[in-house]
Amino acid sequence: MNGSAAGEVFARVVVPHLPAAYRLALWLLRDPAAAEDVVQDAAERAFRHIATFRGDNACAWVLRIVRNQAIETLRKTRPSAELDEDLPDRAPLPDADLLRAEGETTLRAALAGLPPTLRECLVLRELEELSYRDIADIVGVPVGTVMSRLWKARQILMARTEGLRA
Repeated sequence: MNGSAAGEVFARVVVPHLPAAYRLALWLLRDPAAAEDVVQDAAERAFRHIATFRGDNACAWVLRIVRNQAIETLRKTRPSAELDEDLPDRAPLPDADLLRAEGETTLRAALAGLPPTLRECLVLRELEELSYRDIADIVGVPVGTVMSRLWKARQILMARTEGLRA
């Protein structure tokens, strides 16, 4: 594929998904500058490998590249244990009054406090509105694992945001 054709395919396949790519990177890394770097690195990688795209699901293909770049960044900058979904919760839970006062901020904080493997599934499902199959393709796990991670993430969020519903 020549440069011009690759650029056209890139513009059609990758560019429309860059906002979702940034949102996913931001939720995984919790650092706007790092998220921008990851999306840029992922876009470069996607451009270099655009010929490998088979045309089935552009969003899943792009977000999988972004996810892999974000995980690579996390492994370089943070302890590998942080990638484990079974980590004990290290963030203290705010009391109900604080939850009511902060509303959306608290919900965002609760989401940000989820382990990355749970957070990525929840963000892809609830914020990006992807199917379980697409999430499984992006994350590289079976659909059943996606469902399990979503259930666990929702249970944690419900516990952490109990005061918002009261």
